[in-house]
Amino acid sequence: MSQLGVIFDMDGVLVDSYHAHFLSWTRLYGELGVDYSEAEFAADFGRTSRDILRRHFGEDFPLEEIRKLDDRKEALFREEMAEAFPAMDGAVELIDGLAADGFLLAVGSSGPSENIALCLEKLGRRDKIGAVVTGADVARGKPDPQVFQLAACRLELPAQSCAVVEDPVHGVEAANRAGMLSIGLTGTVEREKLA
Repeated sequence: MSQLGVIFDMDGVLVDSYHAHFLSWTRLYGELGVDYSEAEFAADFGRTSRDILRRHFGEDFPLEEIRKLDDRKEALFREEMAEAFPAMDGAVELIDGLAADGFLLAVGSSGPSENIALCLEKLGRRDKIGAVVTGADVARGKPDPQVFQLAACRLELPAQSCAVVEDPVHGVEAANRAGMLSIGLTGTVEREKLA
């Protein structure tokens, strides 16, 4: 039997980071004197920070400002996560079970490498993950399939040998566009949006 791989999104799949992300965006926008609703956050969930900032401030918003605000938001996120780390129920057991059965495992996330490193350290399963792709590794965020295509490449597997475990609609669409089996979790998005 040929080798198979599973690529995990991080947020909402391995880590229940919805609340920490919402708080960090709320804190950032609060520092800027801008209102930010949970409805806006839910619509943005799964996109890169730079895409969210461009959507909010416009395509002509200076790249240097985007980088500065992005760095600040992610620092706020890591503060929130350090206070209370919320692993998703069953995530550690799933990683262990798949690794024991010989699956190659990867993480494909829009988040920055520091966030992914912190989460994998807190999960205690970095040694079972054969490849990591972060927002810094790709030019285009989800729903573009680039993050998952690169993860498969780093696992040295063809797309059709990989499954992706995702939760936001943008991530499921990216997995489908990559030609991979998509497994959509419905904890943070409505089930009908995944159809």
